[in-house]
Amino acid sequence: MKMNGAQAVLESLKREGVDVVFGYPGGAVLTLYDAVYRNQFRHVLTGHEQGAIHAADGYARATGKVGVVFATSGPGATNLVTGIATACTDSVPLVCFTGQVANPYIGKDSFQEADVFGITTPITKHNYLVKDVHDLPRVIKEAFFIARTGRPGPVVIDVAKDVFDTEFDYEYPETVHLRGYSGDYTGDEAEIDEVVAALQQAKKPLLFVGGGVNGSDTSPILRDIADLLGAPVTCTLLGLGTVRADAPGFLGFAGMHGSYAANMCIQSCDLLLCIGMRFSDRVTGKVSEFAPHAKIVHFELDRAEINKNVQADYRVLGDLRWSLPLLAEKLKAAGDDFAGRFRSWRDYTAKIAAEHPFTYQPDGEAIKPGALIMKLSELADEDTIAVTDVGQHQMWAAQFFKTYKPRHFLTSGGQGTMGYGLPASMGAKIGCPDSHVILFTGDGSIMMCCQEFATIADNDLDIKVVVLHNSILGMVGQWQRLFYHHHYSQSELKGHTDFVKLAEAMGVPGARLTKASELDTRLPELMAHKGPMLIDVMIPEEEDVLPMVPGGKRLDQMVLGGND
Repeated sequence: MKMNGAQAVLESLKREGVDVVFGYPGGAVLTLYDAVYRNQFRHVLTGHEQGAIHAADGYARATGKVGVVFATSGPGATNLVTGIATACTDSVPLVCFTGQVANPYIGKDSFQEADVFGITTPITKHNYLVKDVHDLPRVIKEAFFIARTGRPGPVVIDVAKDVFDTEFDYEYPETVHLRGYSGDYTGDEAEIDEVVAALQQAKKPLLFVGGGVNGSDTSPILRDIADLLGAPVTCTLLGLGTVRADAPGFLGFAGMHGSYAANMCIQSCDLLLCIGMRFSDRVTGKVSEFAPHAKIVHFELDRAEINKNVQADYRVLGDLRWSLPLLAEKLKAAGDDFAGRFRSWRDYTAKIAAEHPFTYQPDGEAIKPGALIMKLSELADEDTIAVTDVGQHQMWAAQFFKTYKPRHFLTSGGQGTMGYGLPASMGAKIGCPDSHVILFTGDGSIMMCCQEFATIADNDLDIKVVVLHNSILGMVGQWQRLFYHHHYSQSELKGHTDFVKLAEAMGVPGARLTKASELDTRLPELMAHKGPMLIDVMIPEEEDVLPMVPGGKRLDQMVLGGND
């Protein structure tokens, strides 16, 4: 077929099953946007390029598909950097098309020129600079293959402006040939045999589940393994939803603000099966004293993660889509009554969890974050997708909101990107239009990408935006309170921003809650409203997220509150 580079991009996206792109036009991509117009290709215009890439990220996390972004050259492309880094750290599959100045102008400090290839090299799984239109179909085919196979991640395709304009004979390749990369992550079966043998010797095993299980869509087989073993389960922040919140033996998430039971059981178990997680410092606490009594098993497909932060006694290197079904098969074949042997251990951990739940102290008519989120969890159905920004509200949401399905708790884990939530919730809703979507955000985070209220209104996206409004950068303030003598240096927000008016100015209705009694009298009606809604909830300024493991401490050295 004869077509220009811009038309080739859209035709290639169709071949890859892409049904929507997020983006923002500019001079270097005008031909591409003309093709969007002519082809009536679904495109969501955001208020800012950062909003576009976070929306694509939310879409990818919620659906499991590759998110796609368009941006122009120079500042348009560099505005994607935060979102690219966010997706890279959390292993989210994205393909980002950026415009570049035309070939004759590259390297001459031309108007809106930036070295996008160089800038994004450290924060992408792979990237390209396309200067010849004949390379475009192959590059796009490779980009999607790289983004979605193995450990997923973002791929950037920087395209010279004249490539979009050039006509050529288009042919989309059916296969990918990449030297040194096959996308096949089948491992060594003997490594799984060693894990089964270790389980046969263990008395107190604990499953520790990470975002890799969500990303590989292996939650169903993981749940089967948990049932086979009858062992307790904990997870990372990105692992929420891999097992049901009400599953027998589930201890909640672990780490700095994780549950008492999860952290204490990590420190006392004798075999820790870590599946699809990378031992972030927010999870391990003091690394040298992490899980001191346990043999550690690491199921991981990225060789670079093995022994990077924590030394593993056993490794299973390979894709979870290969390793977990095989593990389940071998556990069944072992003929061992694992669930019977581990019942007393799981009962013991369940007792600890029951005695030390996430909790809060009521205080008259003050709205406590825990009470708010528990009420929202009660009002939500099991198909509700929870999205968070970053800060105290993120941790409260992880603690008190019940997640029952994989890909239903979306948050920026590794980068902790403020501003992620509002656009990511848009992407989640566009990708999963039949699911309810709730965003938990703070009065600091919401300002980072607040322009996307206009995008929500323009696209009539039924998203409930819940602002936990405490007039301070909550997590910064908590650390300043605990470790910097209450020196609130540049963290107090004056409280002059009226978020209800802000949202209404961009077409989203809003309401404000100030009293605890309104959680019963007004919140249900607001959540039942058809269409988008901002709910500004006033909470106490000096409310801490507890429990908390202070930096450099062991997981069992937790600040619980009061005198504990």
